[in-house]
Amino acid sequence: MPVKPILKIGLIIVTLAAIALIALRVAGLEPQYVDPASPEFAASNRTAWPGLWLAGEVVDRPVRDWDFINQVDHPIRGNSIMLETRTWYGIPHSVTVNARPRGDKLYLSGSEQGARLDKEFPYSKAWWANIERDPRIRMKIDGKIYEATVALVQDRDEVAQLLGRSPIGTQVDESGQEQITSIRHYWRVFQRNIPEYGNGSAM
Repeated sequence: MPVKPILKIGLIIVTLAAIALIALRVAGLEPQYVDPASPEFAASNRTAWPGLWLAGEVVDRPVRDWDFINQVDHPIRGNSIMLETRTWYGIPHSVTVNARPRGDKLYLSGSEQGARLDKEFPYSKAWWANIERDPRIRMKIDGKIYEATVALVQDRDEVAQLLGRSPIGTQVDESGQEQITSIRHYWRVFQRNIPEYGNGSAM
């Protein structure tokens, strides 16, 4: 095939891809939700299809009490929230995650089980690797967007206190050896781009 037609085809493909990305940037593309208690979730290696950008009204005021998340009654997701993270290649990676509100504090939670335990943290999940590299996130809660920064809670005693039990799940195998079966992690959420204390500054 002559070079010019190839270049034209390539240009058309790039243009269409750019138009599609712009459309998705404006309209958003939400992640798939699979009930964590369902057999489908276990069969899918405890994961679901990710989304891209999250669309919605951006909240521009500080949240003093995150417990309102417990009252969100979405017919499918319940009070799970959507999380948009930043990838190294510039196109967002969004997922549905567990929110753990504690009054004026908010945490995100995730666990690794099975084959994921063989990978070094944070590489067992894409969104973990993303937020450890770039902690800036966007959350979609009850149709609204909250911009924030997250920080891993590294003290496992603190995680145990938040969780109400050890973040490390274990079981004894047939040989009598204790094996780790799961590890749960928590991230503290801090709002950003929010004027604080009436002085006009932004976090």
